[in-house]
Amino acid sequence: MTRIDFHSNVGDSIAYACRLVRKAYLSGEPIVVLAEPARLAAFDEQLWTFSPLDFVPHCMAGSPLAAETPVVLAANLDDVPHHRILVNLSMTVPPQFARFERLLEVVGNEEQELVAGRERYRFYRDRGYALNNYKQGA
Repeated sequence: MTRIDFHSNVGDSIAYACRLVRKAYLSGEPIVVLAEPARLAAFDEQLWTFSPLDFVPHCMAGSPLAAETPVVLAANLDDVPHHRILVNLSMTVPPQFARFERLLEVVGNEEQELVAGRERYRFYRDRGYALNNYKQGA
């Protein structure tokens, strides 16, 4: 069964996800980051610039290099090459999330993200998934 970790109250969810993805990358884990296209573009841009001393190799799911790139960015999960860790930056429950070993849900402080995060939490809980919560800040 997929392990689901909620990272909530993170402030800027894209900045937090950059740090989370860097940590997973440095541990050698292949990662897929899922988000709506505009949010994915913002994440892609910030992944290049969030730390002046770190480089996190990444590409879009449709790239010919996706199978050999440790971090793959996707607007859907149809053709992603990795199935270890999925970072969800979208507002909905990812279809096909159960094929991943781990799902990391990142929930920022904006009202829209909080409401969507609560809905996803209930969805997983009601289906019997054990949920781990990592609430940041106060």
